[in-house]
Amino acid sequence: MTAVLEVKELIYTHRIRRSIFSAPDEFVLGPISFAVNAGETLALTGHNGSGKTLLAKALVGAIQPQQGSILLEGKEVEQSDKKTRNHDIRLILQHSNTTLNKAVTVGNVLNQTLQLNTKLDEQDRKAKIEQTLVRVGLLREHYYFYRHMLSDGQQQRVSLARAMILDPKIIIADEPFAALDPSVRSQTVNLILDIQRDLGMAFIFISQNLGIVRHISDTVMIIDKGKVIESGKTARVFQNPQHELTQKLIDSHFSLVDKHFGQF
Repeated sequence: MTAVLEVKELIYTHRIRRSIFSAPDEFVLGPISFAVNAGETLALTGHNGSGKTLLAKALVGAIQPQQGSILLEGKEVEQSDKKTRNHDIRLILQHSNTTLNKAVTVGNVLNQTLQLNTKLDEQDRKAKIEQTLVRVGLLREHYYFYRHMLSDGQQQRVSLARAMILDPKIIIADEPFAALDPSVRSQTVNLILDIQRDLGMAFIFISQNLGIVRHISDTVMIIDKGKVIESGKTARVFQNPQHELTQKLIDSHFSLVDKHFGQF
């Protein structure tokens, strides 16, 4: 089976200059290699600052790795090929409210994406938008809503709709549930699983919430200081972690679960 997305020996060096008098600090991401098949979810997890978001930015073309290659269905994606990335690899960010213009309706937000990236006429664009809104659990009438008229969960569904509307091969979700309350978070997780089952879409899911990681992913990759320290099938990694940091992350997760349920 040809992977939907394959990353080979990707390396990116991030330089930060703290002041004009000091040499820049360097953070090296990689080398990182992995593959994701259609209908599968790869979860990326690790501490803050481990390099997860940098990797997501590299995959969507927001930053350019110094080494390595990214392949979509076996074909290498050039760094300059923004059209292919924009269509086939879509990104959902954590704070959906900051990505929605408060002065623009949901319909216009999604229409702009279609106008820029497709040749659909106005009637077909509206039909596509309404179909996508329903697919993510919203109503056709939400086409006319503004950001302030939507709950946090609905705003995140609009972000999901915007990611899905170009029929991508893979969606990267960077901490998409962190700002949601637990009940809405659970509904959104189940929605994504339903969409994946129905459409066979691949996901890369970035999160520090190991409960969600365990529930939603087929494989998991733990990153620390820019390096992959452990990866494999999610069930295997949770049941038999090989790296000390992985064990600590899992122990911390289960201690929080025990503490929570111990209150009842």
